[in-house]
Amino acid sequence: MASGLTTADSTAKLLSDLKIDAGDWPPTLVKNLHLLSPDQIQSGKMLLEMGQSHLFQHWAEPGVDDDQKKAFFTQLSKLNSSYPGGLASYIKTARELLADSKAGKNPYDGFTPSVPIGEVLSLGDDNFIKFEDVGVKEAKNAAFVLVAGGLGERLGYNGIKVALPAETTTGTCFLQLYIESILALQEASSRLTQGTCQKEIPFVIMTSDDTHTCTLDLLESNSYFGMKASQVKLLKQEKVACLDDNDARLALDPHNKYKIQTKPHGHGDVHSLLYSSGLLNVWHDSRLRWVIFFQDTNGLLFKAIPASLGVSATKEYHVNSLAVPRKAKEAIGGITKLTHSDGRSMVINVEYNQLDPLLRATGHPDGDVNCETGYSPFPGNINQLILELDPYIKELTKTGGAVKEFVNPKYKDASKTSFKSSTRLECMMQDYPKTLPPSARVGFTVIDTWLAYAPVKNNPEAANIPKQNPYHSATSGEMAIYRANSLILKKAGVQVEDPVQQVFNNQEVEVWPRVTWKPKWGITFAEIQSKVGGGCFISQKSTMALKGRHIFLENLTLDGTLIINSSDDAKVKVGGSIKNKGWLIERIDYKDITFPEELRIRGFKIEKKEQLEKTYGNFCY
Repeated sequence: MASGLTTADSTAKLLSDLKIDAGDWPPTLVKNLHLLSPDQIQSGKMLLEMGQSHLFQHWAEPGVDDDQKKAFFTQLSKLNSSYPGGLASYIKTARELLADSKAGKNPYDGFTPSVPIGEVLSLGDDNFIKFEDVGVKEAKNAAFVLVAGGLGERLGYNGIKVALPAETTTGTCFLQLYIESILALQEASSRLTQGTCQKEIPFVIMTSDDTHTCTLDLLESNSYFGMKASQVKLLKQEKVACLDDNDARLALDPHNKYKIQTKPHGHGDVHSLLYSSGLLNVWHDSRLRWVIFFQDTNGLLFKAIPASLGVSATKEYHVNSLAVPRKAKEAIGGITKLTHSDGRSMVINVEYNQLDPLLRATGHPDGDVNCETGYSPFPGNINQLILELDPYIKELTKTGGAVKEFVNPKYKDASKTSFKSSTRLECMMQDYPKTLPPSARVGFTVIDTWLAYAPVKNNPEAANIPKQNPYHSATSGEMAIYRANSLILKKAGVQVEDPVQQVFNNQEVEVWPRVTWKPKWGITFAEIQSKVGGGCFISQKSTMALKGRHIFLENLTLDGTLIINSSDDAKVKVGGSIKNKGWLIERIDYKDITFPEELRIRGFKIEKKEQLEKTYGNFCY
């Protein structure tokens, strides 16, 4: 403060210099302005212009809580900088969306739904193998983006979801499975394109305050699971401000009057983070062509990636949504073409609870019904996207990475004037196509559910409600991996014994042989087929784990447990009759806290009775 000037004089001079008339400002804020920098005062002005004067009503006199007042503006700066267009834009959008919500406005008013154009694939046929071959060659021109901002609380697991074992036969966690799959694609792509030097496929993980440190610890403590640390980038998403009412008044934290309450904004933030990080331009300069987005707990996803990427390259899709066959009215969004009466059109995910009424309102009296295939003609969206990089950069340059948002307030009563609790704007990764022009080439690739989609997101209680929907639990997710691997081997010519039905955590599931392999053993169907000779048989009670690149099965009869470990240079042929007591699946009680969480949420553990385990070094055969 200048010598001889009172705090009031200093504040008046500061406001005069900034050309601000504080006549209508809350006195509680004016008294504290001397604590703030010119930039912070401008931020305060923005809040007041946006009708947020209530944020300052409870501020104490100068000299009391001064550090907390400064912390308020530090938080404000972060909220402002992390949202495309800043906090003023957020408040403006919130008011518009809250007004639409109160009025009950239909977001699809004026649009007519139809089935878009896409590709339907079937494992192992000539078409599938052709697309897989193209996709593997293209993989060296791709970057992968994992959206991993969530904890496993909904699962009954207290860690980060990507640390959860995808299956308990080998204990491989989701993050390890994903990294090893990308590395297998990297190696196969280099080999098939005869690359003189292997291109490193970039891998981005979007984290949050909840998951960032734990994700980094998981990577570092496991030496990035074999990937170079320089290949991996973590981008942390920030939360957004909560809203108290239909006027989009920002909500204060109930425990701190100097802090704005915040909540997650949704995985749609991945687009703005990639844009602001500068990575997209780095990838463009490296001549990459594709960005592949996926979510945190689908252990089957990489079985679908090569063929789907092949579809994108062959069809030259700007956007390719991975999808599975979908039963009518099933609780999964449908990929839909929407055409507006004014001529606009877009191909997007429409949530299942919106698709049926939309169809009924536009000349389809029965709504969402199955067609002659036994499935809805609208394929089920599984939130995995393949985007062509150059059109993606052009679009984000226009939007700053923002995607269409929505708001879902829980009203106290039918008057829709007050909320049960604060709400916020949300956005979804798969809503990116909503802003694209009609000229954009947007399609989909449908792959059988058993091969492509087994998300792990529900705890045992939630998995059983409602009964007609898939469990999507740790139990079903693990069994789906064994089922897929068994069916792939069956398609490749192996005789695999039929599964048995068993119940774990009140969920009835098919129990196939517990077959697993490292991604480098077989990242495509053609590669797996080339490593399986005639006359192989695997019994239902068997467990087999193949941990090596060049392991060949020929005239193998397995009735028990077989583990093969081999170095990348070793060539191993496995045959003959192998019989032992094997590994048994034993049911455990979900509520029995003597077992670790990752087992309790499955409802079973593996009892290792007997196995044949062999390890091979270089050049063995």
